[in-house]
Amino acid sequence: MRFNELGLAPDLLRALADHGYTEPTPIQAQAIPIVLAGQDLMGGAQTGTGKTAAFTLPLLQRILPFASSSPSPARHPVRVLMLAPTRELAIQVHESVKTYSKYVPLRSACVYGGVDIKPQIAEVRLGVEVLVATPGRLLDLFEQKCLNFGSVQALVLDEADRMLDMGFVPDVTRIINLLPKQRQSLLFSATFSEEIKKLADRMLKSPVLIEVAKRNTVSETITHRVHPVAAEAKRALLVKLLKSSDFNQVLVFTRTKIETNKLARDLQRAGIAADSIHGDKSQQERLKALEAFKDGSVLVLVATDVAARGLDIDELPHVINFDLPRTPEDYIHRIGRTGRAGKPGTAISLVSASEVQYLADIEKLIRIQVEQVVVPGFEPEYDYTYPPGDRHRRRLPVPAPAPAPAQAPLATPRSERTSVRGDQRPAASRPGSGRRPQHIAADGFDFSKPYESADPHPVAAPVGSEGSKAPGFAEHPHKARRPVAALLGGLGRK
Repeated sequence: MRFNELGLAPDLLRALADHGYTEPTPIQAQAIPIVLAGQDLMGGAQTGTGKTAAFTLPLLQRILPFASSSPSPARHPVRVLMLAPTRELAIQVHESVKTYSKYVPLRSACVYGGVDIKPQIAEVRLGVEVLVATPGRLLDLFEQKCLNFGSVQALVLDEADRMLDMGFVPDVTRIINLLPKQRQSLLFSATFSEEIKKLADRMLKSPVLIEVAKRNTVSETITHRVHPVAAEAKRALLVKLLKSSDFNQVLVFTRTKIETNKLARDLQRAGIAADSIHGDKSQQERLKALEAFKDGSVLVLVATDVAARGLDIDELPHVINFDLPRTPEDYIHRIGRTGRAGKPGTAISLVSASEVQYLADIEKLIRIQVEQVVVPGFEPEYDYTYPPGDRHRRRLPVPAPAPAPAQAPLATPRSERTSVRGDQRPAASRPGSGRRPQHIAADGFDFSKPYESADPHPVAAPVGSEGSKAPGFAEHPHKARRPVAALLGGLGRK
């Protein structure tokens, strides 16, 4: 099938031909006729299979009758609203809108947070038919009375699963409630979950479901490989890989912003042209780094998962996971930057002993057992164990345990003790017990029983008797004897 068989307008086909697009992808071939017919759609496909064109082309055609060359903002109300979870993805969608609408008199704009809102306010007030936005900034513009949703004919929710992950559901729900009830709604996502289906129930009316690939699958053109390596040797191994002739453009993923900056600096010190992109950088810095990566002046772009959904790079050959993601679905979105549109790609992961469980979770999700290749000189930790069910087993001999201390003698029976503190030897635990009960003292005295003297003779004897010669009493015969409590636990503070 070719695009000219889908019933698209000549001006749209002309724009497609300028970029060499003649045959639609499976998601485009199935979705375009449904959207042109005005039906609601729930579409799922792998990342990089052309979901953006699948909804942009037919929606542009549906609002072509309202196209106007008039400069009046009143002639250019918002008719199509497209929501994206990140700035990068919003920019990517807007670029597609501009590409496909270059020969039709339709205006478009892209609004997102992290930049000055004033230029966006000015652009929106001039009038736009197609508005691409992130949820938060869209609500900001609405609260400043810059937008009117009364003419919206179609709503597109792109990367809906990412919307859920980033906590945008309340904002999306509020936006849906502001739109006209009579509208066309499209929901596109690389993965579906029960939460996505619940959102679709609120947003869509009798939608047509399209899934051109099984849920949570990856492109068959991607080659997966794992290099087991000790955590402290990851940087050195990454440098070795990047300096090989096989790598010419690489997107490297880390978990944290701090790690992203640090790794980019380490690569620069190693003589590798690298830059970083993450949420704390300004939009201008992120765009500058992305453009440098696209034009080849930067060999390696180190990114957090914020870039996993918004980067659109033609024929990106390599993705390296410096750290494995904790969520298996994020692995799919990371490596979805390569192997796009049927092109080959390579996904490499550097895995330490502590990440084996993440690897197992990823393999379970994508249903692929990834090849593991140990690079000589960069072996993993001695306790690296696959599968992770045996991760507590040590591969190296365990040092012999230290000899156990000699067992303390058993407590002297109460009937054989000569006095309350006469036997200072520590008592052992009860037979079969691993610890001494709390009511048994170190010398074996049982505090849970009434005190009984073990000496058949009195503690003190009358003055002049033989008993008065006992130490502590002969020298001070008239000194008052201390209470028994002093022998048991001491006297309280006065």
